[in-house]
Amino acid sequence: MTEGGLVLVHAHPDDESITTGGVIALYRRRGVPVTVVTCTLGEEGEVIGERWAGLTADRADQLGGYRILELTRALAELDAAPPRFLGGAGRWRDSGMAGTASAANPRAFIHSGSEAVNELVQILLELRPRVVVGYDPRGGYGHPDHIRAHEVATDAVRLAAEKGWDTPKFYWTVTDGAMLGAHTAALAGRTADKLPGALPPGWRLPAEGELASVPSETVTTTIEVSEVLAAKRAALRAHATQVLVAPSGRDFALSNYVAQPVLPEEHFILVRGPRGPVGSDGREHDLFAGL
Repeated sequence: MTEGGLVLVHAHPDDESITTGGVIALYRRRGVPVTVVTCTLGEEGEVIGERWAGLTADRADQLGGYRILELTRALAELDAAPPRFLGGAGRWRDSGMAGTASAANPRAFIHSGSEAVNELVQILLELRPRVVVGYDPRGGYGHPDHIRAHEVATDAVRLAAEKGWDTPKFYWTVTDGAMLGAHTAALAGRTADKLPGALPPGWRLPAEGELASVPSETVTTTIEVSEVLAAKRAALRAHATQVLVAPSGRDFALSNYVAQPVLPEEHFILVRGPRGPVGSDGREHDLFAGL
């Protein structure tokens, strides 16, 4: 197995494309081995439209299996390795939102305990990545599985260092609030003026603070992904049960039809390892900078 690559730890299929699809495609274009470790099959997810309604957990409960196919297609669009599921496909189930019946399922990922950490440690010892990407302590937007994925990744990076592989750099994937606000405002302006790229029918603009982001001053690393946005959009479209991409390609929406911009940058916070050279904005522009 090739050493020195990039490992990303995500909670559900589609998270990899939404938050880090550009980085995956960019580093694959540069020849870097990229492995996405997905913690659940996303069985409790909502779906877009009646076409997929029979797959959901309250009906046929086949959504998780179908999302394996979507993830496989998305990773192929990004030129990444085939899906790799923590503990094997289906080992832990999507926990759903806090307080729901799905969260009480013993197989829910939030109950994964030390076994999940040990499974990820074994992957890190096998692949020996130079960079690992996980979530921040809020899991981005607060989903229990995202928070659990943050805990698992953090503990696994620490434990793997004790067992023989000290990951050189560990990041959280985040969204720069200022960048998100600027692109959302631009969409609102196009919509108000009825310009190309306006809000598609049935979609709505996000309310203030509705989309997860962090203060710009906390972001340490910005990766420009404009050159691979076509691949990112294709990966988003591959998750057809979960994601709609606007005809303009500038925005996407989930089952709530809240518009989110497809940003030309992806943002990270370095939490472990050497900070590399920075640009005039005071940020790194390469996840492998300084190695």
